[in-house]
Amino acid sequence: MSRPTGRVLTLLELLQSGGTRTVAELADRLGVDGRTVRRYVDQLIDLDVPVESVRGRYGGYRLAPGYRLPPLMLSDDEALAVLLGLAAGRRTGLTTAERTAGETASAKIRRVLPKHLARRLDTLLDSLAFTDQPGESAAPDAGVLLTLADAVRHRRPVSLRYVDGGGRRGERTLHAYGIVAHSGRWYVTGTDAGVGADRTFRLDRIADARTLPGSFEAPVTPDPAQRVLTGFATAAYRHEVTVRIHGTVEQIRAHLPAGVARLAEYEPAAGEDRSPERWLRVDIRAERLDWLPPVLASIDRPFVIERPDELRHLVAALADRLASAARDPDGGEPKP
Repeated sequence: MSRPTGRVLTLLELLQSGGTRTVAELADRLGVDGRTVRRYVDQLIDLDVPVESVRGRYGGYRLAPGYRLPPLMLSDDEALAVLLGLAAGRRTGLTTAERTAGETASAKIRRVLPKHLARRLDTLLDSLAFTDQPGESAAPDAGVLLTLADAVRHRRPVSLRYVDGGGRRGERTLHAYGIVAHSGRWYVTGTDAGVGADRTFRLDRIADARTLPGSFEAPVTPDPAQRVLTGFATAAYRHEVTVRIHGTVEQIRAHLPAGVARLAEYEPAAGEDRSPERWLRVDIRAERLDWLPPVLASIDRPFVIERPDELRHLVAALADRLASAARDPDGGEPKP
């Protein structure tokens, strides 16, 4: 690579770092005069890199949005950050429907990595472990995701063609408040204009999204993430559980997050206990109950089961097994 070409690429890297760069600053960084800087800028413009001139006392050059992505100049740390982000996105399932786009983007960067940096990356990936399972859920269409993001930002109604869990197709008009990533899936939450009620939709089940004329006012609270978690906690399930637990919100939430349970918090009346630890009502909807007894035991706070009776029997059975194991010095192992 000739020195002038190398300086042009260095100029591109400086402009990509953001902000407006004065001619004097660029000349100093490149080791050339102002006229040469202007010639290098012209070369970038000839390559369709959108460089614009900023006039005035603090003027100079900066990158403007273009019709296509120009060549990117990444530092070692930036390249590692991008590749790790792509790897984490594939792992958690938070990718668009074009899964190959992430793979080809990663491959392009890997091809041009210096050998020493490629070795560092391979060492990191080989030593990296995740505590959760890889995401296996269907990913949303990139066009749908971007259309919904635009509707959220500009408070525009959006028409959705949606396929529900039962395979039924329908069309909804949604006032979208926000997009939420949760447990490897993308969700959009807002008000269904047809029924006037809050709804949450999985993006991978949306076949098409179109922005409609008009606008709406979004509520101040709760935030979109809280809306989605509340929707999970209040969805229809086989069992409805109500438990009173004596403890702090933090103690309970450490074992029963907002997506699993609702807490009925209240302001104590005059003369009542105002300590952080108090009785809180916990409502849970679940398909199965067998996971709840060990969770309640792990909270390690006094609790009272209000419903259902089946949960009381499961807790009592767990208590009997634990008591039996504590009394048996052989740990319940079969004797020869």
